[in-house]
Amino acid sequence: MRTLSNMGFAFFGAALIAISFGLARFAFGLYVPSISTDLELTAYLIGIIGALPLISFVLATLVAPFAADRLGARLLAVLSSGFGAVGLALISLASDALSLGVGVFVCGICTGLMMPALTAAMQAMVSRTMHGRVSSIMNAGTSIGIIVAVPTVVFLSNAWRFTYTMFAMLAGIGVVAAWYFLPSVSRIMPANAAPPPPISRLQWSRLIRLTLFAFAMGFIAAPYWLFAPDLTVTLGDLHPGHTGWLWFAVGIAGLGGAMVSDLADRNNPPITQALMLMMLSSSLVLLAASPSQLGLAMFSALVFGLAYMSLTGLYLMTGIRLLPGRLSMGPVLPFMAVALGQATGSPIAGMLVDGFGYAYAFSIFSVIGIVVAILSPIYPGHIDYWADWAEETAGEPQEEQVSVEDTGLQAAYDQQLLDENGEPVEPVAEDEDSPSTPRLL
Repeated sequence: MRTLSNMGFAFFGAALIAISFGLARFAFGLYVPSISTDLELTAYLIGIIGALPLISFVLATLVAPFAADRLGARLLAVLSSGFGAVGLALISLASDALSLGVGVFVCGICTGLMMPALTAAMQAMVSRTMHGRVSSIMNAGTSIGIIVAVPTVVFLSNAWRFTYTMFAMLAGIGVVAAWYFLPSVSRIMPANAAPPPPISRLQWSRLIRLTLFAFAMGFIAAPYWLFAPDLTVTLGDLHPGHTGWLWFAVGIAGLGGAMVSDLADRNNPPITQALMLMMLSSSLVLLAASPSQLGLAMFSALVFGLAYMSLTGLYLMTGIRLLPGRLSMGPVLPFMAVALGQATGSPIAGMLVDGFGYAYAFSIFSVIGIVVAILSPIYPGHIDYWADWAEETAGEPQEEQVSVEDTGLQAAYDQQLLDENGEPVEPVAEDEDSPSTPRLL
């Protein structure tokens, strides 16, 4: 194994995320116009197929923490990349709805296993003080993967089989790279780290609300990820190759999502969530209203990408902060909820498209987004109105407000490992002489 620096690991992790999330999961919507035409699939069938990788993502995420402990970071990342290579290859060879569904289902397993594998490796290879920055860079890999897929649509709009063959080859390179660069250790926990406290009733209340909002956001975003390119081709008569610019705009805007989510955590998360949900809803209506105008369609994609990536980043930080010491649960719950929301919304969107058309379907989802945005004051942020009411009702003392210094993604990670006195555990690199310091295998 070759040792990577903190930033080297960040960029390497971003590359693996680009393959597993960007290419194996989110790029599928780009090729829906060509795939549905060649395989003669209805919008309802595409909706069902689009839900399959999200279902397999959730199933893989459920077992990933246990697999990381049993197999270690290296083997789990290799397994994830292997599933990606197989799934992408199956898509390239698909001849009907069933074979296509099997391919995208396998790709979802790849997506669900990759982030837990990289998280386990990060805790072994990266200084704790860098976890927040490294995580932000790795999360940007999704946008990078989406951007990488754009030229294949612009120049190879009808050669989707060849494109997915190339994607499968990239995933195969990821298998070799994961074996070479990642450690074989499982997740490392310093000996002097305090066990996580039991989950309180107030924490459960906040987690439930976070999960419901994440589910709703995934539901609202489902038609855009799956049908946005098809909408512009069907209603706007745009050339299939031009749809790649939509995903290019989504990817570029998504790179700014990490900054926005961090700023949201430092200010008022409920208000930021309401704003981003309104932007998400507006992007749906804007695309449905002007599918023939490439410039307006790209602007809609910019708004969608910024809103979607900002919201997922915000949910990630909230989940980490709500469950200190439980990295296998805190950030996982909201991501599972987003995936389940998309899995639920995809077939419903397909059914509405088949029955009433694209404009009607996108408008319905936009209205739902506006309603959810109105409910944002009960989001479990720093100004938690629902929690204040619950504490007053129960007669419990209110918690101290989080200061500005205790916000942001790195601060969320800093809360994860505390010693018996409640102080942060020192980074492993600063404690090399300690007999409890874990060693890489």
